[in-house]
Amino acid sequence: MLDLTKIAGQLPDMGRHLRQQANDGRERVERGIALLGAAQQNFQQLQDLYARWGDRLIFNCAVPLEPLDTRVMISAPPKAHTVFATDGSQIAPSHHEIAYCYLINVGRIMLHYGQSLHPLLDNIPEVFYRPEDLYVSRKWGIRTDEWMGYCRTASEGQMLAEMACKWVLPPGSHEHIPNVAMVDGSLVYWFLENIPLEARERILIPVLEAWQRLRETKIPLLGYISSTRSIDAVHYLRLAACPHKNPDCATHCLDQTTGDRRPEFRETLPCQTIEPIRDSTLWNNQLKPGERSGIWQSQSRILQMYPPEDQVCFCYIHVGAEVARVEFPLWLAEDEKLLDQTLGILLGQVNKGFGYPVAIAEAHNQAVIRGGDRARFFSLLEQQMVKAGLKNVGVSYKETRKRGSVA
Repeated sequence: MLDLTKIAGQLPDMGRHLRQQANDGRERVERGIALLGAAQQNFQQLQDLYARWGDRLIFNCAVPLEPLDTRVMISAPPKAHTVFATDGSQIAPSHHEIAYCYLINVGRIMLHYGQSLHPLLDNIPEVFYRPEDLYVSRKWGIRTDEWMGYCRTASEGQMLAEMACKWVLPPGSHEHIPNVAMVDGSLVYWFLENIPLEARERILIPVLEAWQRLRETKIPLLGYISSTRSIDAVHYLRLAACPHKNPDCATHCLDQTTGDRRPEFRETLPCQTIEPIRDSTLWNNQLKPGERSGIWQSQSRILQMYPPEDQVCFCYIHVGAEVARVEFPLWLAEDEKLLDQTLGILLGQVNKGFGYPVAIAEAHNQAVIRGGDRARFFSLLEQQMVKAGLKNVGVSYKETRKRGSVA
């Protein structure tokens, strides 16, 4: 049990620390706004510098596809439209349970507006128990619970494309109705960068094939990121803050012998004049509610495996309650009219969801596995194991003791 009395004595110091952080943050934002203005004045020069010296940078930054001072008011959504969304949840494997297995549950949402049609709100669970499901990742040095998370990501993308294309594709049915497919989180699967190629392809290729079906069907795809911690747009401003004529980090900031940062730059580099500051914090002071920033293109390494049409772009949108990061493929970024319509539908979803897209929230609610669901799942599994003639079915002594604790 948590002793709140002991915690109470630590909170005043924490309050003073947070107040000081807030004051420092306001100063960084002011410097960031000034640096953003200076970067816009030298926009073409910075673009040329990145094109020439981008491979010499020791940090990853996004590249703007529009001027830095771009501000676009998003149009209202069309009266009739359809929104698709998926989200997932899981029961992780545990050696203390009655059987070593895991479950992935994907919630599916299809909402129709202005069409007098019933919505789809359901979920598709799948149990993984075969050795090839449980132990295949070990040959790549990946834990089973980590692999389960990767598989869930692939399932969400595949089911989203299957649901959306099945609804839109039949000729003469719904292809003329504006629509959008949405997921919670980033479209840049950076977490796959450091796993072996064979494992990466097993997860990423099915997702990219699903995105291809969406692209061929002209169904816009969006990744919505709330409370984003991204800094790759702020990193681009480091080009403007670099004190050298050429931003050659490898020469100016690294020790040529060891390849590490030079001793005087261990804590911070000369170009890090406004960090730590997030992209959303900077654009929160630049955008009005309903406006979007200019479009940026991500340069993450994992995108080298993406096809050209599905390179991930993003912008920041002031949705009223916050500034959110919205990601979409390059083919959508290049279609100005379709992008504006798609972002209008997204903004409508945020308004309907009181600050968060209602379709994604409902997909989460369909997918989430609560304590009671978990208990019923293992109870059903236990019944099946007994029917199959298995003996000594039960949880470990450790789990039994924890469940029966009187503390």
